[in-house]
Amino acid sequence: MVGTVVSVYLASVVGVTDSTPDSSYVAAVYEHKVILNPHPRVPVSRHDALQHMQKNLDIYEEQAARAAQQGAQILVFPEDGIHGFNFTRLSITSYLETIPDPQEESWNPCMKPERHNNTEVLQRLSCMARRNNLYLVANMPDLQPCPLKTSPTSTCPPDGRWQFNTNVAFRSDGLLVARYHKHNLYFEASCDTPPEPEIITFDTPFAGKFGLFICFDILFHDPTVLLVQRGVRQLIFPTAWMNQLPLLDSIQFQQAFSLGANVTLLAVNIRNDRLIMTGSGDPEEGRLLVARVPVLEPLEVKQSAAKEVEAGGGESTISVATDSGYCYQDSCDDPPPPSYPTFISSMMYDTFTFVLLNETQGDVKVCNGTFCCRLQYRWLLQDHKELYAFGAFAGTHTVNGRYALQVCAVVRCAGLDRSSCGQEVEEAESKMDFLLEGNFDTKYVYPSILTSRMFLEQPESLEKAADGRLTMKHSNTKGGLVTACLYGRMYHLDNE
Repeated sequence: MVGTVVSVYLASVVGVTDSTPDSSYVAAVYEHKVILNPHPRVPVSRHDALQHMQKNLDIYEEQAARAAQQGAQILVFPEDGIHGFNFTRLSITSYLETIPDPQEESWNPCMKPERHNNTEVLQRLSCMARRNNLYLVANMPDLQPCPLKTSPTSTCPPDGRWQFNTNVAFRSDGLLVARYHKHNLYFEASCDTPPEPEIITFDTPFAGKFGLFICFDILFHDPTVLLVQRGVRQLIFPTAWMNQLPLLDSIQFQQAFSLGANVTLLAVNIRNDRLIMTGSGDPEEGRLLVARVPVLEPLEVKQSAAKEVEAGGGESTISVATDSGYCYQDSCDDPPPPSYPTFISSMMYDTFTFVLLNETQGDVKVCNGTFCCRLQYRWLLQDHKELYAFGAFAGTHTVNGRYALQVCAVVRCAGLDRSSCGQEVEEAESKMDFLLEGNFDTKYVYPSILTSRMFLEQPESLEKAADGRLTMKHSNTKGGLVTACLYGRMYHLDNE
């Protein structure tokens, strides 16, 4: 079965349908328009840093109360929502708090604030959870001392401390239950990468186990895939995501990951339209989303998981559709489609091989090296005036991050010239029925359908074959098609 989008606009709560019968919980996320420090690179006193953070925490207080009034049992706030971003290693110093490890120490900051000094933010978050009787997840910077070592292989920074981008989770009575340090940083000069990836979860009485990760983590094997391989079906994802069309819009990839990994994703983004950090598409303002979400049954974890992790493999998490797909031809086993003229164009800094979709309907194949994609399509209106292309890419993305990909994508071109194919587009009028298929060399493929004005649509079906072929079928598109994509991650090739 395929996943279900709870909110089309924000898509902050995305789940799947194989839930425990008659079991659900109420989740809330708050998309926050963060109040920023106008001069983040200038060091400030602890007093001034607290004054700044309290302004954002005041808003958190209001939203926590609203969420509780609507029955929320868990509330998630976004990455960087309390302190902001663009700090240097020095200028963030006064914003840091040393967060104890809940696996080593049981501490309720609201009830015992005197145990640890300089933990005003932790105390306020703890009391927020306790006052509103809900689980609460927030993001904040953490300072952890580390021993200075002269060894050139030491991971300890020269100043003798680690600074981490951190998720904290509180129980409904205010107890600190989880601390996760972000592993995959994205231009974060103020933070360090943890010495080892952290696999952090916490348990709840209403939905079982939740896993924690942050923003750029979602594109990498560790810790994200490790969490899924260990059977965690409900993941919490604070992010400060800058939209990157046409393949990595925030809600687009959130849904794609949920469908591909067969998990519920409680995701929430910062609102900052200048930096293209959006979610719901509403005017730039905060937004609280509350939804009832099914509890997902844990997946069986095999004893060989450790070996699979090393090999970059693991259990297939693509859910299988209840039907067998369809073809516009008489048989899915028909001979390969005829060749069409191809052209090369850059999309998101990667060199795709494209074919134009100029016919009323067609059966098209395009290859990038030995990796091939196939599209069977039919336009709903024969006189559509927009230009579309069908592209394939297999290789390593190297701009603003390094990760290996296999991608099949249908995109609306920005203009009527093929040189515009692959550029950013937000709106479209043309609609098509299609079957999109790729022969992937990876089990990790994330499907998405993005339509005009950043609306998401659910694929009618997804089908994964034993030979790695993944097929996505969709018809009766409600909005104009911006992108239909199968985004394959070749985690095992990232370091080659």
